[in-house]
Amino acid sequence: MNRRFRLTRSTDFKRVRSEGKSYAHPLVVLVAARSEEERPRIGVSASRSMGKAVQRNRARRLLREATRLLLPNLPGGWDVILIARAPLLQAHFSEIQVAVQSLLRRAGLFKPEISDHVRRTLSAE
Repeated sequence: MNRRFRLTRSTDFKRVRSEGKSYAHPLVVLVAARSEEERPRIGVSASRSMGKAVQRNRARRLLREATRLLLPNLPGGWDVILIARAPLLQAHFSEIQVAVQSLLRRAGLFKPEISDHVRRTLSAE
């Protein structure tokens, strides 16, 4: 994920945690809060309960990649934190993608774009 879409400051993490609304899934927890930024920013976290540094880094990499693929469908003006849970390390990447997508939908942040084919079909009618 490009650095400009990342949430990096601890003060931003604290603000999102205190002001945001959280949504839980067995693999990941999502916390979302409004921001003044024009683009969405994503922060990823994995606690020490996940395991040693190698496991925590892997969990963060998996979540960043799952989110990177969904970035074009996210509206601006939101800060989002994704918190990894222990079962994430045993899950397949497709399950992680589905989990992140479902949490974003529940939060009202995931707006799938209409494909060009569907758009042309709708405009022709």
